[in-house]
Amino acid sequence: PVLGALLFVTFLQVPAAELFRSLREGRFLAAVLVVNFVVVPLVVAAMFTLLPADQAVRIGVLLVLLCPCIDYVIVFSGLAGGSSRRLLAATPLLLVAQMVLLPGFLYLFMGAELAEVVEVGPFVEAFLVLIVIPLALAWTVQGWAARRPAGRRAADAAGTAMVPLMAATLLTVVASQVPKIGDSLGDVAAVVPFYAAFLVVMAFAGLAVARLFRLGTPAGRAVVFTGATRNSLVVLPLALALPDRFAAAGAVVVTQTLVEVVGMVVYVRLVPRLLPANDVSLP
Repeated sequence: PVLGALLFVTFLQVPAAELFRSLREGRFLAAVLVVNFVVVPLVVAAMFTLLPADQAVRIGVLLVLLCPCIDYVIVFSGLAGGSSRRLLAATPLLLVAQMVLLPGFLYLFMGAELAEVVEVGPFVEAFLVLIVIPLALAWTVQGWAARRPAGRRAADAAGTAMVPLMAATLLTVVASQVPKIGDSLGDVAAVVPFYAAFLVVMAFAGLAVARLFRLGTPAGRAVVFTGATRNSLVVLPLALALPDRFAAAGAVVVTQTLVEVVGMVVYVRLVPRLLPANDVSLP
């Protein structure tokens, strides 16, 4: 229930009405899609064989790293001078794209092993109950808020619950999943350097994509952030839906969140130096 409530509040920040507006930002949108669905899978492929052999750990890493963030990336990008408006407009497309592409990516990385790991019934149930229903409710509330002051007040009130719900979710997941990890604790801890390395690599990969598409400084900074931040809380229900023998996957996903939050503090200071406002190579 806590996770469902958090995802409802999260999806409430993803403006359905912005989907068509984002399509007008052609170069920016292309850069966002390339960095998240071409560059990131290549980076993950390079590190995949080096990951611990535990299947639960590997699928947890895949779930979290292959899905771009759709919520607090906007806040951190804005703090670093990135274009929050463009990034906000792109979030509905990012959400839809990752849900469509994720099964294919998992199959490419795991092949026939995927059928042994994923039981379709619980996976589909988690997707419907904890992702589809909260998303539908959130976008319904957005429609209400656009038409009625009472809806606007309700949406604003729900938005204030984001931080406490996130804290409650992390605490609940850690408390419920760590006792199930058992002998996999070392493997879960071993992914921390991979997550840190991912943040380092994606800072420069995002910069390269921004230059490739000749984006302005605010848009370029937003591309760097979207390439680095991952959608851990939205894929968490999928990790928790795995059979008990893969319980470590949930902890692997949560671990990424903890590493990323620290990384974002560094990014807020680093990215403006990578992409200074007076960068003559960008329009």
